[in-house]
Amino acid sequence: MPRPRKCRKVCSLPKVCEFAPAGGAEFVTLTIDEYESIRLIDKQGFSQEQCAAYMQVARTTAQQIYNSAKGKIATALVDGLGIRIEGGDYRLCDGMEAHCKCGGCQRHCQNSLKEDKEKTK
Repeated sequence: MPRPRKCRKVCSLPKVCEFAPAGGAEFVTLTIDEYESIRLIDKQGFSQEQCAAYMQVARTTAQQIYNSAKGKIATALVDGLGIRIEGGDYRLCDGMEAHCKCGGCQRHCQNSLKEDKEKTK
């Protein structure tokens, strides 16, 4: 019997879930956890090891997620397909951690907004 898949921790859902070229009707589906790996590694500058620790998976799993995401994005760009972000094995961050390295969790965003307001007073 295969081992059950572990849910990957995701900071927040994407703001936009669909990208399509003009006149494009076909889509490649990127899962939420694949989106998160791209966000953490390529946008936030995390290493694969840091990404794995943040998503609470093994480094090899983070690497597989990231490589799968890159392959899907490459297919969409080369073949002129749209990208749809949905599904996957994930759970949203509950915001109970003392420090969120990416700063994207809703709780941490709200705390930073409060701090900014207090600084301006």
